[in-house]
Amino acid sequence: MEQDCDIIIIGGGLAGLTAAVHLLQADFSVMLIEKNSYPKHKVCGEYVSNEVLPYLDALGIYPINNCAKKINRFQFSGLTGNALEIKLPLGGFGISRYALDLALYERAISLGLVFEQATATNVTFGREQFEVTTKDKSFRAPYALGAYGKRSGLDITLSRKFISTKSPWMGVKAHYAGEFPEDLVALHNFSGGYCGLSKVETDAINVCYLADVNSFKKHKDLDTYRVEVLEQNRYLKEFFAQAEPIFEKPLTISQISFQDKSAVENHLLMIGDSAGLIHPLCGNGMAMAIHSAKIASECLSNHISTSKKREQLEKEYTKQWKRTFATRMRNGALIQRGLHNATITRLGVGILQKSPRLLSSVIQSTHGNLIT
Repeated sequence: MEQDCDIIIIGGGLAGLTAAVHLLQADFSVMLIEKNSYPKHKVCGEYVSNEVLPYLDALGIYPINNCAKKINRFQFSGLTGNALEIKLPLGGFGISRYALDLALYERAISLGLVFEQATATNVTFGREQFEVTTKDKSFRAPYALGAYGKRSGLDITLSRKFISTKSPWMGVKAHYAGEFPEDLVALHNFSGGYCGLSKVETDAINVCYLADVNSFKKHKDLDTYRVEVLEQNRYLKEFFAQAEPIFEKPLTISQISFQDKSAVENHLLMIGDSAGLIHPLCGNGMAMAIHSAKIASECLSNHISTSKKREQLEKEYTKQWKRTFATRMRNGALIQRGLHNATITRLGVGILQKSPRLLSSVIQSTHGNLIT
């Protein structure tokens, strides 16, 4: 049957772009369908664990060369008491999605990526071929990756279980100018959520928080919510007292779902947030998106070179995804539930203050090792 390329990637965030570069370097023809143009800011913590640095380097992307901030310290505070601070077990870097997505996109284009700026409205599979439909076009390929993010209309057409359940979580992100150490990533708990702070390549401070929608509804707007809720944490109050917003207004996203998702849906290999979303408080979502793209790309490359049955590809990818991420996803969910309970948070902070090694172990439980 006629086909437009070897592999279609639906969605051009971190996972989709990373997979595109990897597969193009392996000499496959790749089409990427993405509704937005580059560069673009996105709601994201913008801290990345160093575990993916060697892999990104192998793809021709080295964020430190793009002025990413080297981060080696972690600070955490609850609603009461002093903040804890430790040296990060592996370290990481701070870079905006505006810069990192653009670097990956330009790298993919230089390798021959076919880029289609459009919204994928449907994807079907039959006769060993995918057909991906946009508003006025359709494209065919024997393989496809779903990299369209946390939530999409495609999840409805694919009848994914999680999509029918409303989520109580919303995310808010903005960049600020002000005083903040460039080697530090901070996580501050507030009633109904938590807020992360770290510097990015422009010296702006990325402020991104996850909040319970029900707690937000009790307040007039984002500014009121910040003053009346976030600033009850004294560290956040001190930060906002001296910081100046760079964005005209914050970016927001709602219906953030942390429910279990399938790594394969109707033969479509899911990567990044489409396969599963770890709680942002774990500070590892960007690294996981990049790593999942690597796993899927290698599984695809091996499958195509050996001409095995598609069922074997799907089983292998699912097995590797679970082996790599299932435990850290579970740990992230447990940590999130604890932080959502004021009593547990207060007791936990007290325990961790007496045992920095325990905090280091908690961080390691949601991160991986260096990816070679």
